[in-house]
Amino acid sequence: MALSNNVIGAINFVAMLLSIPIIGAGIWLATEPDNSCVKLLQWPVIILGVLVLVVSLAGFIGGFWRIPWLLIFYLIAMLVLIVLLACLVVFVYMVTIRGSGRLATNRAYLEYHLDDYSGWLQRRVKSSYKWDRIRSCLSSSSTCSELNQSYKMPQDFFNAHLNPLQSGCCKPPTQCGYTFVNPTYWISPIDTAADMDCLQWSNEQTQLCYSCDSCKAGLLANLKKEWRRADIILLITLVGLIWVYLIGCCAFRNAKTEDLFSKYKQGYT
Repeated sequence: MALSNNVIGAINFVAMLLSIPIIGAGIWLATEPDNSCVKLLQWPVIILGVLVLVVSLAGFIGGFWRIPWLLIFYLIAMLVLIVLLACLVVFVYMVTIRGSGRLATNRAYLEYHLDDYSGWLQRRVKSSYKWDRIRSCLSSSSTCSELNQSYKMPQDFFNAHLNPLQSGCCKPPTQCGYTFVNPTYWISPIDTAADMDCLQWSNEQTQLCYSCDSCKAGLLANLKKEWRRADIILLITLVGLIWVYLIGCCAFRNAKTEDLFSKYKQGYT
């Protein structure tokens, strides 16, 4: 029984280590400028990672100090956390399965359209109340202003591989036909009816295209890329936790069997 309990303690130490990439993924998302403005995924991930750490610590203590009720708590709580983590992994995959950039004529960068993304993600940015807060956060960053330092000539800018936020928020849509002055200053549109965003564009440096649907789509494109990376980390960790949990269940069952056999043997003698 002591051996089985030591095994339970050891594998829960491994589970404690597995909580680190979950917490790390949440912290990484929180440090990304776009995610820090939206505040959607990072806190659920961080909270889930902390709960895995706490429950694993309980199992570690229960295993080494042979506290049965703590081991039972660990088995139940860890099963619940594994199910929650699995649901989160599937959810992130499903909401990021749609959406990608579209090629623009004579441009190296891609352009982004809001309708290409999942309905759940769209609802996170379509509300004017929610978007006003996000827009204020995005416009206070250096996402657009740094383009003016990097690109002086039109062709250099057109050949640039802009990230989704820069493409969606810092310039007007290509189909509007604006003339390049610098990356964040455009004049003389040819067809303002080509896209509703054509009328939303402003050369005011605090406005630009932050009210455009293309900016919302660019934000979702960035979120999709970052969430997918975090989802891979969560998936690998989930597989590890499942293996640890199964081994823990076997060790706990063996410990109970050995305990019953020991009591039977004592009663027999």
